[in-house]
Amino acid sequence: MPGPRPPALPEPLALNRASIDRAGIERTAPGTLEAALADPATRVLLVDGARVAILREPDGDGVGAPRLALVGPAARRGEGETFYLGRDDAGAYVAWSCDLDEALPDAPTVSPAGPPGTRDRAPGGVTIASLRDVGHLLDDRDTGLATAAVALSQWRRTHRHCPRCGARTRLVEGGWAARCDVDGHVVYPRTDPAVIMAVHDGTGRILLARSVAWPERRRSVLAGFVEAGEAPEAAVRREVAEEVGLEIGRVAYAGAQPWPFPASLMLGFHAWVAGPPGDERVVDRADVPDPAPDGIEITHADWFTREELAAELADGSVRLPMRTSIALALVESWYGRELPAG
Repeated sequence: MPGPRPPALPEPLALNRASIDRAGIERTAPGTLEAALADPATRVLLVDGARVAILREPDGDGVGAPRLALVGPAARRGEGETFYLGRDDAGAYVAWSCDLDEALPDAPTVSPAGPPGTRDRAPGGVTIASLRDVGHLLDDRDTGLATAAVALSQWRRTHRHCPRCGARTRLVEGGWAARCDVDGHVVYPRTDPAVIMAVHDGTGRILLARSVAWPERRRSVLAGFVEAGEAPEAAVRREVAEEVGLEIGRVAYAGAQPWPFPASLMLGFHAWVAGPPGDERVVDRADVPDPAPDGIEITHADWFTREELAAELADGSVRLPMRTSIALALVESWYGRELPAG
């Protein structure tokens, strides 16, 4: 019997959006980054790990949508490193990875509880915010720029030395590689594949769980890193078995999204609990096993119907993931419409 058709994810996912040309060949040419920094038309994004500088100026309805606080090359201050992000018809874009608290001492950090309001704005309207919190609010151009900049800044924070000899490396290829001048070894930004899966019971319910690190009411889908030599589909089955003790039958790919916190590529899947012996999938709710949280990574795990989830969201018993994450998109694809983000 054919399995159920996987629900489609909304397109594009929050951090998949981009509109500039990354200029992958151009950036490797000697002098490209230097020429961009010498051009006053070049726009510079200020980044510090997962944080970026943004503007949120008043509009007709109050505080407007955030946008990146782009500056000219001459505005760079203090110590930092530069990455060539690409170009569009307006010119080149560069990221300046620095200590934002020193570069923008009067700019407050936006609380993870929500986007900045008027009282959060420093003079000039500049604030510092995590891409996690504002990625879905930025436009396509700014989202693409910020996602690449955060990924590169996070990588460079922990990969400054040669893995062969330990010598300090220097950035080359527009900041997209680091070379060791002692042994010539070149290091590229790493990306760690991780699976994230909406687990279905075959009767219309979805599994939502709470990680030990989350607030008490937060619930989301399961996720985990792909191990060495492991296929993503195998990682889905292993992670579900390890975290909640359920055997998975069918697995279907749904979509992917970069998640540079610090270096993940989230591979989204729908997965269905294995049916009784001889059956491909569950057709009777009485055959659905209860999840058994491992108590180490997962503290709670429960099946939800759409009606049950709607009721618990309404009374505040459950909070879903932030809108920037593919996790919420997976839940919404099952539910059938947009849901309130946590």
